Amino acid sequence: MSETHALRPWRTIVRRKSRKIRVGNVEVGGDAPISVQSMTNTLTADAVATIEQVRQLEEAGADIVRVSCPDEASTAALPQIVKAAKVPIVADIHFHYRRGIEAAKAGAACLRINPGNIGSPDRVREVIQAARDHGCSIRIGVNAGSLESHLLEKYGEPCPDAMVESALDHARILQDHDFHEFKISVKASDLFMTVAAYQMLAEAIDCPLHIGVTEAGGQRIGTVKSAIGMGALLWAGIGDTLRVSLAADPVEEVKVGFDLLKSLGLRHRGVNIIACPSCARQGFDVIRTVETLEARLAHIATPMSLSIIGCVVNGPGEALMTDVGFTGGGKGSGMVYLAGKADHKMDNDRMVDHIVELVERRAAELESASLSPT
Repeated sequence: MSETHALRPWRTIVRRKSRKIRVGNVEVGGDAPISVQSMTNTLTADAVATIEQVRQLEEAGADIVRVSCPDEASTAALPQIVKAAKVPIVADIHFHYRRGIEAAKAGAACLRINPGNIGSPDRVREVIQAARDHGCSIRIGVNAGSLESHLLEKYGEPCPDAMVESALDHARILQDHDFHEFKISVKASDLFMTVAAYQMLAEAIDCPLHIGVTEAGGQRIGTVKSAIGMGALLWAGIGDTLRVSLAADPVEEVKVGFDLLKSLGLRHRGVNIIACPSCARQGFDVIRTVETLEARLAHIATPMSLSIIGCVVNGPGEALMTDVGFTGGGKGSGMVYLAGKADHKMDNDRMVDHIVELVERRAAELESASLSPT
């Protein structure tokens, strides 16, 4: 169910004003939706395996997918990957500037370069020209772990000031060559450093910002660190595209990314399940039910809400705000709510199938309504 922020001003997030660029057919910055990215971990030279992983990421909702291009075999496989992909492909370039030139020619929508390790300004200029010639955008990707040696000497250690100086120095090279289709990231595994760097950068330049906490860790701790760091930035209106960096299946990165945006009301995709943590009052097994529903409703992309609450303490109140709801009762049954109103009772042993059917039906109704002429 929709919310009006005029009635709930405490939910309003004012996004930082940034100029808009394009990554293939995806707009980044300005008033464009915050896009969600991930990165393949297959060998890019293995086009078949990489295309399959790109497909999985597309199904999860990824707007943009990045692939690493460490060698000529990888850039040689790019044309096949780009042709098969439904989303823009970003070529991740480190150390070898020629890979950037090859990737641009191969059809990459964006080149991600790390100024700290790609080489001299002349080499960066050659990559810029290749991007211009082939309609690529560029991401200047600054990482705390690979800062230029002169900045480490100047500041003594990686820090927000050093990261921002690196980013602005390389942005200036692009601007001096009248190239403005670029975005910037300033990532660190230290979330404090990351947030501080982005806050400084957001004040210093108007280009779109790609946000993330790099090398955040495994799925659980990485999700927590990303939620703290990126959540703070997004809440402050900073961030135009994001990647959650997890030592996990890349599909999980996309899921967490959308969950972050969904939690802040910045973007909606799929079913937002509101569920209680469960206690002795629960009328059914809440935890197992939610796990099952998450899996069975993963195919639904339509934004909608579902409340699964174990008892009547909070169940009816939560159901008022959701499209579909189920509140546990007694004697092996609970109450089903539709559009915030109590509608009918349902036995617990049939509730999962019934809820899936109701959610799928509601999703179809919402999709149909969105396609109907006004």
